Amino acid sequence: MTERLAVVGPFRGASGYDRVTREFVRQFVALGVDVHLRNLDAWSSPLPVELRESWFDELATPNGAETVLHFAMPSRLLPQPGARNVNYTMFEADRIPAEWAAGARLCELVAVATGASRDAWIASGVDPARVRVSPLGVDGEFFSQRCEPPAIAVGDGRAVADFGTRFLHVGELRPRKNHLGLVRAWLRATVRDDDAVLIIKCPAVQHVVDQFLGDISATQRELGLALDDAAPIVLMPALLSERQMLGLYAAATHYVSMSCGEGWDLVTMEAALAGLHLVVPRHTAYLEYLHEGDAEFIPTALVPATFLGRTGAEDRVLFEGACWWRPDEEAAADIIRGAIDGRRARQPPPSARLASTYSWEAAGRRLLELL
Repeated sequence: MTERLAVVGPFRGASGYDRVTREFVRQFVALGVDVHLRNLDAWSSPLPVELRESWFDELATPNGAETVLHFAMPSRLLPQPGARNVNYTMFEADRIPAEWAAGARLCELVAVATGASRDAWIASGVDPARVRVSPLGVDGEFFSQRCEPPAIAVGDGRAVADFGTRFLHVGELRPRKNHLGLVRAWLRATVRDDDAVLIIKCPAVQHVVDQFLGDISATQRELGLALDDAAPIVLMPALLSERQMLGLYAAATHYVSMSCGEGWDLVTMEAALAGLHLVVPRHTAYLEYLHEGDAEFIPTALVPATFLGRTGAEDRVLFEGACWWRPDEEAAADIIRGAIDGRRARQPPPSARLASTYSWEAAGRRLLELL
């Protein structure tokens, strides 16, 4: 096993890459690896002091490791001369940007979380021998704990806990996450008197939230449907600790994604451990760790990536010219309607299998074996 390792990646913020860096480094240290950790600056906003784990900063001493593991998009990769450079990354479309493919050739190895990501690298001309799959993990013990849900209310003051069917979605407000598609499906599926609520938890970046609210207003005009005539939606722009996330999962009965592609989606796996009924698109990472019967799968179509609304338009530089998997909104609306009406029985998620197969310890061991 690797005895010494240099790791470069963001670990002080709340992004997905920050979380991945922290979890892998945690496992490497627990497995006895001497780790030199360097933060990838200017990646994400730092976590509040009360949510940070300061011991990661204690790993700043260089250790002379021959292998440097970079947790980053290839466009942010700075290979270390004279070292064996490995890039752990992912992507969510059918091909990667040309700049990324060029960057991959500067590494001895590229590790990705799913077969779908590996396919995207190979389709873009990267040597298949350089690209290997190394899945992520989940803290099964933590996310299967019972927890009191937070007190959340809808606009008229009714408690979320009083609704019989409670859908939750968690994700950055980016076009790929397809929040507008979820809102459109909700508007089509629900009416004001339904015993149902949709909770959308997103990062608390005010100008992005304002853009999203503007996009929702435009969507209502486009469809000729109004939020006031649908079951309530609660927008939660907030940065939550893992303990608070556990409470948020406890507040819901269903977890729903309308994403157009996923490199992994840690949240869906955590929601499954928390016991939520899963409603996800039939594509990419979801097909990596979910089997038939584990979730209600929304049909998808491979289509050119398009950017509706103003939110996240800067992502065009990554996805322009690529295709991703757009979920069928009518099928999603039918699943939502069926859950509210009771036509679709809730089925238990594959919590035990996910916890045993995809523990973070197993993920750490797999990546070290690959290195």
